Amino acid sequence: MQKTVVIDIVGLSSGLIGEHTPFLKKYTQNKFVHTILPMLPAVTTSVQSTYVTGKWPSEHGIVGNGWYDREDCEIKFWKQSNKLVYGEKIWDKGKRINPAFTCSKMFWWYNMYSTADFSVTPRPNYLADGRKMPDCYSHPAMLRDELQKELGMFPLFQFWGPGANIKSTQWIADASVITDQKYNPTLTLIYLPHLDYCLQKFGQNFSLISQELKEIDNVIEQLISHYTKAGAWIILLSEYGITNVDRPIYINRVLRENGLLQIRIERGLELLDPGASAAFAVADHQVAHVYINNGSAISKVRSILEKIPGVELVLDRKEQHQYHIDHARSGDLVVMADARSWFCYYFWQDDNKAPDYARTVDIHKKPGYDPVEMFMSSKLRAAYKLLRKKAALRYVMDVIPLDATLIKGSHGNINTPSTFHPVLITDQEVKKQELLPTDVYEVIWEHLDESLHTG
Repeated sequence: MQKTVVIDIVGLSSGLIGEHTPFLKKYTQNKFVHTILPMLPAVTTSVQSTYVTGKWPSEHGIVGNGWYDREDCEIKFWKQSNKLVYGEKIWDKGKRINPAFTCSKMFWWYNMYSTADFSVTPRPNYLADGRKMPDCYSHPAMLRDELQKELGMFPLFQFWGPGANIKSTQWIADASVITDQKYNPTLTLIYLPHLDYCLQKFGQNFSLISQELKEIDNVIEQLISHYTKAGAWIILLSEYGITNVDRPIYINRVLRENGLLQIRIERGLELLDPGASAAFAVADHQVAHVYINNGSAISKVRSILEKIPGVELVLDRKEQHQYHIDHARSGDLVVMADARSWFCYYFWQDDNKAPDYARTVDIHKKPGYDPVEMFMSSKLRAAYKLLRKKAALRYVMDVIPLDATLIKGSHGNINTPSTFHPVLITDQEVKKQELLPTDVYEVIWEHLDESLHTG
């Protein structure tokens, strides 16, 4: 089979390829550049799962970066087990056809306990004293140690949070090259998150993101240089484009005002109690899943949602089928924001009663996605907290502001202009100029399958 690498450049759209990405601009002049129609939901875990299975969320089950577990009565975000993704993965098909086929999965999501041969993914150590230490998980396990010996500790705090920067993306790229040199996999999947940070913070404001565009351009050049010399066929793609937003929608606050949300008070702070709520929303960028524990309230809830400024679509189970998102994990109603709006998870009405996790980077406790984690309320406060950490004193890194209006970019809306659509860039001509997300699987397979190559 033909050696192939798929490089996922998060947030890349055709409108970003230009003067600030000189390598990409030159590289794409002699390549085939296609757009991919946005998928509902246009978020990382859902789109990646579609790319590697060729199935819609209604089939593979990844209806968002998180969802409500109706049995546990818990909202769970950013889980990592590959067993959550239903359906045969492209590397399984490769192994079935050719036992010599191998796959390297570098930071693509649902990385743990998959059947990929080599994989690395973020996985911090949570110590007994409450500290979170940077680290990663790999298969085989020794790969983690070899990579960190060569490259240093995986820079977890530069991968997400207020410190997110090019260091994490560079580490992933370097680790991918080392893994390729060591194992020479048939298929390599690489995830480069860098543009996600600046685009959500600042939108497509080139005066603020030009440096980040140049940084990712440099990393892409390094990877293409390596994989070209290694004889690989190269696919560049993205999961979604990011559009400018200026209006957060506090969907859970609206449900609370209408008597549908149940709140618990602990130590004077408020917590959302999803299992006891008549209805609540799991916010995820420009998409929200609304779960209704009281079935008789669905008409009331829909009427409330349709009146919220910034809500563009409200889909019941039947309507979800048209968008390929009807799955047992989906909300009873799925809601999409308009192009300028996004869903904020906040449910409290008084910041003094916000839960303690609200002001921290805590992607697993929060009952929704929180892009404000990329901002810092006070560098002085953060420095003080770090001093307490170094002194082995107990501390809470509560340095995240509670101001959703800081966010200037988001994704998930599917009715955006094509200049904001995700892209697919190859040296091989693809039959369609505009692809469905499910078509990407076949494009990858056609690169791998030498029997399909001509010329």
